[in-house]
Parts: sequence; structure tokens; C-alpha cells
Amino acid sequence: MPVTLDELQNMESFGGGGERRPEVSFLPEPDPRDARYTVISTDDHIVEPPHMWAGRFPAKFADLAPRVVTTNDGGERWLWDGEQIANVGFNAVAGRPTTEYGFEPTRFDEMRRGAWDIHARVHDMDVNGVYASVCFPSFLPGFVGQRISLAPTDPELGLAAMRAWNDWMLEEWCGTYPGRMVPLQLPWLRDPQVAADEIRRNAARGFKAVTFSESPDKLGLPSIHTGYWDPFLAACAETETVVCLHVGSSSTSPSTTDDAPPETIAVLFFAYGMYAAVDWLYSRIPVRFPDIKICMSEGGIGWVAALMDRLDHCFRYQMGYLHTWEGVAETPTDVLQRNFWWCALDDESAWSTRHRIGVDHLVVESDYPHADSTWPDTQAVLARQLAGIPTEEVRAICWENAAALFRHPAPAAPRP
Repeated sequence: MPVTLDELQNMESFGGGGERRPEVSFLPEPDPRDARYTVISTDDHIVEPPHMWAGRFPAKFADLAPRVVTTNDGGERWLWDGEQIANVGFNAVAGRPTTEYGFEPTRFDEMRRGAWDIHARVHDMDVNGVYASVCFPSFLPGFVGQRISLAPTDPELGLAAMRAWNDWMLEEWCGTYPGRMVPLQLPWLRDPQVAADEIRRNAARGFKAVTFSESPDKLGLPSIHTGYWDPFLAACAETETVVCLHVGSSSTSPSTTDDAPPETIAVLFFAYGMYAAVDWLYSRIPVRFPDIKICMSEGGIGWVAALMDRLDHCFRYQMGYLHTWEGVAETPTDVLQRNFWWCALDDESAWSTRHRIGVDHLVVESDYPHADSTWPDTQAVLARQLAGIPTEEVRAICWENAAALFRHPAPAAPRP
């Protein structure tokens, strides 16, 4: 039975019961790392800052915008749509000892400031040797904005919230340091035609990507196999807006037995990337929209070559009795290699399979400020894992592929 992300925060073994941690400490400030490579991180996260909604809602909804309130125990929570929502500690543990990682509620001053402040974030990118970043939302909106677009009973309020988040992303998060952030938008989840209109409007404003659920049916929405989302997906293909499928964007996590320890969820987190890739492939979305670009965010790459082998094996014997692929000239693996991009975080053994996957569709990430993050040592991780790989391939993996995928400007003096 899948465990929801909402349930995770209440697990006793991760801080339990919604209670705050009694003490918070930070590791010593790291020195800037030697930057051997230009890096575009295709998966990092924002903890939405307290001020982000101010002045961004229509006047009639101004009093209903999300705001931070102080709780009786001295904590801070978001108040949105009549519900108090915590910033979960695990969303922002960069710079903290691993012994203090947990799912307890946390205050903004208990996070490293780079989690939510653009000036501090760019400083932390410089420490880590990251040139540009694709940033996803965090716990308040959810990875695909489901908490703000689906929660209110008034769809107009949800639409105002989604647009406010996108305006803030473009104007403050991306606009303060031009070229350092790749504009990524939240989608509208209640109506695929309105969602399509927003994609086109935002593409004209400079957005290059959209976060979308790997499995919208688990959010109570129509599945990707119904054709319901086709107007939205057509707009993404038409505008070259990259569809980013972030692991966990269905508000569920992979799990095994009901009484398995919660650590199994972290180990299996890549599994949703694998399930989503197969699901989207056999939905024929990339067949109906051959120009669509799908980025498997935070899914890892260690399983991709094995999946391609399995696809080829099954395709050979399924042709006799299954019709999913009837009339399609390409094999499933061909389509996977054409329409999907794969994000590596810490996949040391997988680089030997890079040619099977396709070097031109491999990108890297740092996942700042999450527990999985390689910050501040992303450069060292890449140096160790990419040792012996030809320079032109390293350059493609570290930044050229991402720059081409997201149509992001190249740095003035790229390395290597």
C-alpha cells in the first residue's frame, strides 16, 4: 500500500507526531569547492519564502493568500485554505548534521537560508560550482502544485494561487540573477484546456519547463491513458516546454509491506521514475506528440539501461498478441531514447551504460536542499564518477544537454 507524503511527516521514527525538534544545529560554513565542470542542475527545490505571495493575488482574494503563522510551540506553519501546513524538515536539511534529518515541522530560521532566499541560494550554488538550476516547489504547493490548485473549493482562488507562484518564480527567483535559474512553472490541474492556455501564455513570458504529476490519477484526476490531458500536452510540445515528472509528484511514495521500516521508501524512491517512464511510454503520449520532451526528475539513471533491455525483450514477443504499439514505426526503446531525458544524482555504477541510454539525453542534478543532495560536494561527486569518460561526453552530461533541453544560455567560459 503506497505511503503518502502527507503521512510521512507524522512517522514517529522521523520526528513524530508533528512535534518540533528541540534543538537545531548547522555544520561549519563550507569553503567554495574547486569547480572542474560547468554544471546545470536539473533538479533542485525551493522552500517558498514567507513573503512570496504578498501583492500577487487579485484584490478580492488578497486576504486568502497563504501566509505564515506562529504556533503555540513557537513554530511556523503556512495557513492556506483554512488548514495549517508545516514546512517539513526533510525538505531543507542542507548544511545540517544527518543526525538531525527528520520529518518534523521546521521554522525558516531552522533551515539554511539558501533554501528560500534567492541571494543565499546563488551563494550556495557558487560554493557548489553550479552554474544554473531548475527549481521545483516544496511542501506547501506540493511537487506539482496540487495543494494550491486543487485544495480550494473555489477554482478561481486556486488559479490565482497558481499564477501568483508562477509570477514569483519568473520575477524574483529567476529575475534577480538572470541566467542562474531556469524558469519552471506550476500547471493548472483542474482543466486541461486552461492548462494549455497557461502553458502558451507562460512560454511567451520565458518559461521553459512545467512540473507535472507522474501519475495524476493518484491525485484523483484522469489518468494519462484517457486522452484527457492532450490539450495540455499538445501545448507543451508546441512551445517546447519540457514536461518534468518529479518523483513523488503523485503525492505518494513507493513502498513494500505495510510494516516495513520507512527507510525502504527512500531506497525505492527511484522506482516511481521507472514506473512513470513505462506508464508514459505505453500511454502513447510521446507517439501522439513526437516533439514532446519529458524529463524524469530525481529518478536516477541506474535502472534505465535495464529497462531498455526489458522493453526490447518484451517487444519481441508481445507483437504477436498486443496492439499497444500497432502502427508505430519506432520500437518502445526508440521512443524512450527520443523523448525522455534522465537525471543522475549519485549513480556511480550507471555511467558504464551511458551509450545504451544515450549520452545526449543524460543530465545531472544536485537536489539542493533535500536530504539526497550532493551539496556542497557535487563537483567532487562528478569528478569521481565521470573519471575516464571523454571530455566531450562529460561536457554534454554536465551542462550541454541541459542547456539544449531547457533552451538555456551557455555560460561565458564553460568548463571543461
